[in-house]
Amino acid sequence: MKLKKLDFSLTVCKVASECDIDLNKEFYFIGKSDEEYSLVCMTEDTPANTLERDDGWKGFRIQGKLDFSMIGILSRLTGILAGNKIGIFAVSTFNTDYILVKEENFDRALNALASSGYDIV
Repeated sequence: MKLKKLDFSLTVCKVASECDIDLNKEFYFIGKSDEEYSLVCMTEDTPANTLERDDGWKGFRIQGKLDFSMIGILSRLTGILAGNKIGIFAVSTFNTDYILVKEENFDRALNALASSGYDIV
């Protein structure tokens, strides 16, 4: 399985409403619940008026389209990272999964996954 590195830094933040999010940006994830609006975006695109933010994330995605019948893919990846004491923030799209780790753990995470047989591109 191939994992593609994202070549930009990411920020995880909380915003007051969807009006604070620029939907014209190239890369972002939005989560909404009865308690909050969460946003993952390129650090350079972080809204100025965030309620809370956590900078310093890097990420990678599982290459290709994952069928919903495929079970345990994210679990295997996160298990390897947990075994190396690397915390994650995961988000998913219809096609695939993204795993974010803190920048200081990024190279160590990729090395652990490569050692476990994953191709890093």
